[in-house]
Amino acid sequence: MSASESAQNWPRIAVVGAGAVGGYFGGMLARAGAQVTFIGRPAFVDAVRENGLFLDTVQFQEHVKVQASTDLTTAHDAGIILFCVKTTDSTETARALGKVLSNDAVIVSMQNGVDNAEKIGAASGLKAWPAAVYVAASVPAPGTVKHVGRGDLVLGPQNEITQRLAAMFTRANVPCRISENLAGELWTKLVWNCALNALSALGKVTYGEILASADAKQLLETTVYEVLAVAKASGIQPAGLQDAKAALAGAYKVAEQMAATRSSTAQDMMRNKKTEIDSLNGFIVRRGRELNIPVPVNHALFTLVKLAEGNS
Repeated sequence: MSASESAQNWPRIAVVGAGAVGGYFGGMLARAGAQVTFIGRPAFVDAVRENGLFLDTVQFQEHVKVQASTDLTTAHDAGIILFCVKTTDSTETARALGKVLSNDAVIVSMQNGVDNAEKIGAASGLKAWPAAVYVAASVPAPGTVKHVGRGDLVLGPQNEITQRLAAMFTRANVPCRISENLAGELWTKLVWNCALNALSALGKVTYGEILASADAKQLLETTVYEVLAVAKASGIQPAGLQDAKAALAGAYKVAEQMAATRSSTAQDMMRNKKTEIDSLNGFIVRRGRELNIPVPVNHALFTLVKLAEGNS
């Protein structure tokens, strides 16, 4: 089968936000034969147009031919949108997409946090499907994605669209499962992010270095307890976390699996970029205030990251 014939069997895909997450999953789809257009910043677009997207993964290293543009309107004919912008840019980007996409387009939010699909829908008028994303990746240079761990997705609930999406990702060797408790899946990831991201950023350390510090682990544990309290008050049962012991074990497992990795929050701060802390510990602070649940450690982590952002 020729490349053109292979591409005809895939939906047209646009990756909006060509960072580590979008670069990895969009790159895997393109490598499998899908026609993928990346929409990103000029440095990324120039690099990809010249050399292709370079995937440096734990399994392989390969230049993948993809299309790239700085113009959001090039997504107009895409059937599937991988929405991978920072949560700080969600509303503005979704509003712009709403002007160019058809009502049939399937938007997949592949972002940190638990309320992105609602924000995208409110801004664009289009339905967005959230995904819980697990991948350790970075962008060490424009047009290069460095993958060091995991690379799997959770969608839900079970329906025609999520089944079609799961089949698409699975075909591209991206493990993808469907859950009937996707809210719980998103909150489970929120537990890990709140526990690890700010600590990694403020301490300028890897996840492994967090595990090596008894004091850091104490902060991690208290952070987890606070997030679980807010989840319970919100009527959410984080997936796979029957109790606090399971939640802590999960946080430690994530840190062990990605021991050499620094959080996305840490990577943003190292580059003097605005972080997504408002969607992580900041979200817990706001929800805790609404529910009258005290979350002093999450508040401290959130505040310190925001102060560091302001001084960068």
